[in-house]
Amino acid sequence: MTQSWHTHNPNGKYRVIVTKTLPGSRWIDILTAAECRVDVCQEKSVLDTETIRAAMGHRCHGAIGQLTESWGDALFTTLKAAGGTAYSNYAVGYNNVDLAAATRAGIPVGNTPGVLTETTAEMAVALTFAAARRIGEAERYMRAGRFDNWLPDLFLGNLLTGRMLGVIGAGRIGSAYARMMVQGHGMSLIYHNLHGNPHLEAFVARYSEFRVSQDLPPLTCRRAKNLEDLLESADCVSIHTVLDDSTHHLIGAHTLGRMRANAILVNTSRGPVIDEAALVDHCRNHPDFRVGLDVFENEPAMAPGLAELDNVIVVPHIASATRWTREGMAILAACNVAGLLRGDPLWREPDVMPFLGDHPPRAIPSIVNAGELGVFA
Repeated sequence: MTQSWHTHNPNGKYRVIVTKTLPGSRWIDILTAAECRVDVCQEKSVLDTETIRAAMGHRCHGAIGQLTESWGDALFTTLKAAGGTAYSNYAVGYNNVDLAAATRAGIPVGNTPGVLTETTAEMAVALTFAAARRIGEAERYMRAGRFDNWLPDLFLGNLLTGRMLGVIGAGRIGSAYARMMVQGHGMSLIYHNLHGNPHLEAFVARYSEFRVSQDLPPLTCRRAKNLEDLLESADCVSIHTVLDDSTHHLIGAHTLGRMRANAILVNTSRGPVIDEAALVDHCRNHPDFRVGLDVFENEPAMAPGLAELDNVIVVPHIASATRWTREGMAILAACNVAGLLRGDPLWREPDVMPFLGDHPPRAIPSIVNAGELGVFA
């Protein structure tokens, strides 16, 4: 291996490679307690397929990879040939993983759900208000020394209280974001999801009843008839959908054109859900349209012109970047690999918090292709 790697427990029975240094140390303890030798890449750059294959060598029983890497047939075939039986993505999403290739190789694929929910939702809230209140523009103005007098029309933004919130993808993160915005800021909700979300609808209904009891206006919640219905109805739209063939460029020139001229668009899901070139054109032509982005279509690059737009807030894919969450993700990824190597059963509960406690269960937190493999029945 030509990169810089650090080895923990060099005499371990199993060999596990980890393609990036992960926060905290408990994840290392979990793997070494499972008799693993752990080789951790110290490089900051993204490792390509051939580099990862070389790192596996002729003996590799498991791996923890990153969402910035393409895990497909080449990597899973190499892992299998090296004796591998375990892989975990250090992410809740796994659009970077070819599940069919992993299943063909007989490799279970783990992920890290349940610890990113509130953290990512909070970032979506932060981006929403940063865009609505033009925080990026105002900070650049202040740092440039241009503020010399209070003005009645200086950086006028959007009031969100009492407006209509649109959520695309009402899963864990989308629902958490919706609850924060509804309860915290008195917004009514329209959501677009493959299936209805009765729990979210009941939450809004109960909170609306409470508001009425406090002499505040009631709120509404409904599932959109279709995407266009949501885009035309909402003052603010936040994207929380998965990335697959059906959601690639879900937001493009046509759908942007259905949104209000002064709407707010936030994306903390996956970059390719938005056609970034179309977004640049739309923002140029609609200066009152405001955007908050944590993810990008061709990360780490941004579409030409995006960085120059004052009505766009951009941050470098940090929605899950709290210490608690990132360390929790590392623990879950390590538990996935350790559990698979030990032959532990699959965890069947939706709550993964016990794995972060003092006495984690002897189980595998999450395998996304368990049904396809048919070995966890």
